[in-house]
Amino acid sequence: MDVQKAQEFLQNNHRGVLTTYWQDGSLQMSPIIIGVNADGVGIISSRETAYKVKNLRRDPRASVCVFVDKFYGEWIQIDGTAEILSLPEAMEPLVDFYKRVVGEHPDWEDYRQAMVREKRVLTHITIEQVGPDKYG
Repeated sequence: MDVQKAQEFLQNNHRGVLTTYWQDGSLQMSPIIIGVNADGVGIISSRETAYKVKNLRRDPRASVCVFVDKFYGEWIQIDGTAEILSLPEAMEPLVDFYKRVVGEHPDWEDYRQAMVREKRVLTHITIEQVGPDKYG
């Protein structure tokens, strides 16, 4: 699978499991919602205080297994480098994330206030490698 096909898959499939690394090198996994922005970068909303965010700030290597809503069926793995965007710079990208993954919000001002209250960040994952190319 190539990066473009993975980006297309992320436009319609948003459930996944993100793998990051603890300080001791062991794996840490988190269920996430993922999308892809206009630049083809994977995007994930999280909280500033989340372990995945702390791990990615220290070690930006990220892998995400993304699957269809019903779980069984097509899936992909993306591997790449993460960058964390914090508020206030993250606000408009967080709005874009919501529009791409969920759709229109009934009250964007309320959404923006919630992002501040929850200390939200946006994680960008530059997609460097994708798979699978074969199924067993």
